[in-house]
Amino acid sequence: MVLTKTGSLEDHPLQLREVVNPWPRAGEIRIQVAACGVCHTELDEIEGRLEGRLPVIPGHQVIGRVDALGPRTTCFTVGQRVGVAWLYSSCGVCDFCLADQENLCEQFRGTGCHADGGYAEHMVAPEQSVYPIPESFSDVQAAPLLCAGVVGYRALRLTNLQDGQSLGFFGFGASAHIVLQAARHKFPKARLLVFTRAGQTEHQKLATNLGADWVGTTGETPPVPLDAAIDTTPAWTPIVEALRILRPGGRLVINAIRKESRDQNAWLRLDYATHLWREKEIKTVANVTRRDALEFLPLAAQAGIRPEVQEFALEQANEALSLVKRGATKGAAVLRIA
Repeated sequence: MVLTKTGSLEDHPLQLREVVNPWPRAGEIRIQVAACGVCHTELDEIEGRLEGRLPVIPGHQVIGRVDALGPRTTCFTVGQRVGVAWLYSSCGVCDFCLADQENLCEQFRGTGCHADGGYAEHMVAPEQSVYPIPESFSDVQAAPLLCAGVVGYRALRLTNLQDGQSLGFFGFGASAHIVLQAARHKFPKARLLVFTRAGQTEHQKLATNLGADWVGTTGETPPVPLDAAIDTTPAWTPIVEALRILRPGGRLVINAIRKESRDQNAWLRLDYATHLWREKEIKTVANVTRRDALEFLPLAAQAGIRPEVQEFALEQANEALSLVKRGATKGAAVLRIA
């Protein structure tokens, strides 16, 4: 499925095409794709809020098997099951890259945005940005772990949460429903509280079933203040609400690329004494590092995390993205390709 120009998702901009099968260059491997997750980031690419390459094959939650090796590759063998996440490449020599913060590299390239991704039968990727996939997951289950899971895990790490503390989740879509399971495994005594939009009863039921200690709507005051919070929404209001109910010294981690302009005036409601005083912190997540994926995938297997997924055929990518845009998926949307 190829994106040739940006525009409204309602115009079904992704087109099914036959393309030349890619061949790996030095340091690259080729993957026969089995499944690829569908992400809100693809909406930003398609509708022009995130500048990438055109034309491009989207998709950055890729699961498949190695079927060709380029020269000077050493990490994988043909037939091995692997995955590719949002990090496609970085310069490798800047201060950020040398400090394992390649997510902040000025030459960061995103899979499916600056290089062809996994909405296809085959793709190539640098082997240093490819990860072995635990056998305990099916292809479709594993796909959301590579973005919703990995970037959510990064957000969880950045909260600095300690066991026994309280953690709030604002929004409960593909990322949050995975991270809640990881948080329950890592911090069994923590209190996990979930905030959704009013009327999102399916998301609220899922949060309860996955072990949330309390579920409510954004704007409600929970039974305990929050030591930390993760915001996975495209709206501004959850930022204001999360800061309001953070304890002194608490940290809000915003796990989103950008916020929608329709809610752009919410920040005007910030009151310094209510929302920011007493050393409350705001931290944002930018992309992911290789460390995030290498740590999270084994943890997800150990914890028995099983993402909730809705399957679609490759040619249904536009329809799947429409459901993601409306917040109408239960868990994560995944394209089954092979």
